[in-house]
Amino acid sequence: MPAGPAASAGPAASVVQSVDWLAIAPPTIAAVVGLIILVADLFVPEAKKAYLGYGAIAGLAVAVLSLAPLRKGDRSTFCLTTAPDACSYTADRFALAIQFLVLGGALLTALLSVTETKERLPAGEYWFLLLSSAAGAALLPASRDLATLVVALEVASLPAFALVGMRRGDRMSSEAALKFFLSSVTATAVMLLGVSFVYATTGSLHLTQIAGRLDDVPGQLETLAQAGVALTLVGFAFKTAAVPFHFWVPDTYVGAPLPVAAYLSVVGKAVGFSGLVLVTVIAFPAYADIWGPALAVFAALTMTVGNVAAVRQSVTRSWSAVRLLAWSSVAQAGYILVPIAAAAYSSDDQIGSTVAYALMYAIINLGAFAVVALVARTSPRNRIADYRGLYATRPVTALAMGFFLLCLAGLPPGVIGLFAKVTVFSAAVDAGLGWLAVIMAVNVVIALYYYLQWTALLFRAPVGAETGSPGDAVAASPVRHRAPALVMATIAVSAVAGVLLSGWPQLVLRFAATNLF
Repeated sequence: MPAGPAASAGPAASVVQSVDWLAIAPPTIAAVVGLIILVADLFVPEAKKAYLGYGAIAGLAVAVLSLAPLRKGDRSTFCLTTAPDACSYTADRFALAIQFLVLGGALLTALLSVTETKERLPAGEYWFLLLSSAAGAALLPASRDLATLVVALEVASLPAFALVGMRRGDRMSSEAALKFFLSSVTATAVMLLGVSFVYATTGSLHLTQIAGRLDDVPGQLETLAQAGVALTLVGFAFKTAAVPFHFWVPDTYVGAPLPVAAYLSVVGKAVGFSGLVLVTVIAFPAYADIWGPALAVFAALTMTVGNVAAVRQSVTRSWSAVRLLAWSSVAQAGYILVPIAAAAYSSDDQIGSTVAYALMYAIINLGAFAVVALVARTSPRNRIADYRGLYATRPVTALAMGFFLLCLAGLPPGVIGLFAKVTVFSAAVDAGLGWLAVIMAVNVVIALYYYLQWTALLFRAPVGAETGSPGDAVAASPVRHRAPALVMATIAVSAVAGVLLSGWPQLVLRFAATNLF
């Protein structure tokens, strides 16, 4: 049984809580390794800074492996001595799935970042900030009280501000960090106000106790409770980049170092969505009639605005590849919101569809960003037009990118992308949200345009700048350069994982068929 207060404790038991160190190992390992790297950076000579990156990769790998002994999902710790069922940290199946996503995503980001830290970024600070953010991201899905939830969210977010602005002297990087910081601080302020209202109404911070007490709120506190629920949801909507709280995404992704943009697109979103799931499904089921319709509208707006903006991206615009992936991530956030909204109308089982979709998206999107990082080495302006003829010089990379884009579009051979969309669609239909399912279907069709356009460019014949064609002149014939081994390793790992899941989609889709809490 979970390590909490001793089972034999009587009425006069000690108020000292026991700690299940195995349960908290994943975020703890990431945090400890980050501190070790920060100190080691003071003593490691400049020529050997690369070893700090290898240490970070090893630390994240150990953190991922530490999830294996917890796979039963039956451990809790930091429980109240007076109420053993109210715990601040629970390693259930939901927490473990999201921890695997964020730590695995951070590991792939680390592989993608080694070359950047050798050439452009300060190594010690970068690895410390990345590991600190990963530790907070791993803590959040296991948090079961509002105080721990807010702390975990800020531990994950605050280092991310610095990571976005890590390119010193770069105006775009500084501007992106400022926009990200201001939007995130606003979200945190709104969320803290909502949390304070919820605490004032219920007298508790533990999610399970809040759920019970919101069922019977005194009439004079009803308005305060509703305001608290609404403000808390708005705060998390900022974190998930749900429309209309998405305005920071494109500029932040373009201004950030590419590995950081990849990290934000996957791990940053996982943090926001896991927090949103916890407060809605566990803490606020009594107000499902408020957050259910609100999240359904957010989902419809988010997927529509994201896809329409992505369609409008010009292939010849500077940094259009990153901007398209940024808007694509907004649209994908809309799909991920659908099962959470559906849970308000049916059951908690719908949350499994969100987890399954998020796992698929994380693997595929990190692979796509890895290809973008590779192309950016020879085409710094990173236009979609720069990918024309990639198959002629890097056939394997072009095939991998084509596979990633087809997975995001939900087309074969990206079977895992297709099945993930079907589970989300089914969640909406089963919950009686037919109108939302129709909007999702329309958006999937819209998204086919820009995903297939990019895919087709990969396999078209390269055209030189001397052709004189306005659309093609910018896409000079690609020149093959030696690719960094770890960037290629990131592409390979993502591609192999995507192919494996397309062959055996049940490895991920089983989450959609079980109750994770």
